[in-house]
Amino acid sequence: MESKRRQARRGAATIVALLSLGLVATACDSDAGSGEPLPGPDPVPAPQAKTELTLAVWGKEAEVAGYQRVVDDYNQTSTTSTVTLESWADRDELDDALRAGEASPDVYLASRRDLTFLREEGYATPVDELLDERSVEFGDGYSRDALEAFSADTRLQCMPFGVSPMVIYRNTDLVDFERMVELELDTPSPESNRFTFDEFAAAAEFATKPRRRSKGVYIEPSLRGLAPFVYSGGGEIFDDGDTPTSLALSSDESRDALERTLELLRRPSLTLTEEQLDKATAQEWFERGRLGMIAGYRDLVPELRDVEGLEFDVLPMPTLDSSATIGDLTGLCLNPATESIADAADLLVHMISDEVVSELTRTGYLVPANQQVALTEDFTQPALQPDRSDVFTSAVRSMRVPPLLDTWTQLQRLVDGPIAELVNAPGVLDLETATEVIDELSRQVLEPEADETEESDSGETDSEG
Repeated sequence: MESKRRQARRGAATIVALLSLGLVATACDSDAGSGEPLPGPDPVPAPQAKTELTLAVWGKEAEVAGYQRVVDDYNQTSTTSTVTLESWADRDELDDALRAGEASPDVYLASRRDLTFLREEGYATPVDELLDERSVEFGDGYSRDALEAFSADTRLQCMPFGVSPMVIYRNTDLVDFERMVELELDTPSPESNRFTFDEFAAAAEFATKPRRRSKGVYIEPSLRGLAPFVYSGGGEIFDDGDTPTSLALSSDESRDALERTLELLRRPSLTLTEEQLDKATAQEWFERGRLGMIAGYRDLVPELRDVEGLEFDVLPMPTLDSSATIGDLTGLCLNPATESIADAADLLVHMISDEVVSELTRTGYLVPANQQVALTEDFTQPALQPDRSDVFTSAVRSMRVPPLLDTWTQLQRLVDGPIAELVNAPGVLDLETATEVIDELSRQVLEPEADETEESDSGETDSEG
């Protein structure tokens, strides 16, 4: 009886299966008869093309290689853009390429001194709102001075990236502070962030050794070279901090600072002669162990590390009255002509991240504007020269930031010759007359309209006479 029930159930199941197959076959026949295809799977969307971006930088070979590693890593992870790195040897070459229209990068490194040109020619767009949209908090991680340096019209025009103050490099064999202490000469304490002008003079005299044919110090006789001394002595370089119309070297305070400085720098026994400079640069004399001190920026560090047998360290710029120096400030800017401002802003955010800044800082060339990275061993590199890397970060606080000008190059070309004469001209120096001439020359660049008006008025007076 039970066997018959199982047979009945199997038969019923078979009937249901056959009926189902019949229904499927009928449906297929119906569709085939109508000529309409069966619906297939949803189509897979085609991959979206990535935005092509360019990142423009400058630097030495090892520095550019660091940027290339960063770009390669970014290209491996980005789903929206592909970046090509473009590089130039220095700031001047990239600036020339931009001005000639030979380069139009999406994101690029820029010197703060070029900010006026970049804005006026439409090469830069403010970045503050774009950073806010991407939740970038940069207020606490960057100095107020660095942010203000790249601001205009109450907007952050470019993101601060590097801030390298001018410091003094010393050959520690020639300027041996331990030996100077034994001789009871003026020397700074080992951990001091102050280097007085008297200590600077004593170090220059100590390093000058005729038997070793070594000189004590070389400071470039130019506007930038003498600026830290003028500021430190209470003077000013420009007659106005925002819209200068002239240099201010002939003011009483500036002239007094120059007089004290030149008393040392005009001593031919202590500094390189023009004949020596014709044979080699000041840096080359320093690398040969024949020069006690030079002024320079952070980008000198990797080059000096490569010089076999050279022992060196850094000091703040000499202080006449108060701590002061100048520096190179760089920022990352966005080109408003980019194909995608959103993708370019994403790249900018990536470039200012702690991880990327740390990677680039480890090359040794960069003093990062990112203060969090500047305090890490990625920057201080305690196992390498110089011992006092903290001098760079502490000197940032005493940096004087000049007015925004688009005439720096013209100004320097015009006045650096006469300024060099302040240092190199033999005989008695008439500093009052010389500084008045330099200030007057500067007006040709800083206030050309006034010069043209004066010439016009003079011509009318002559014709009337």
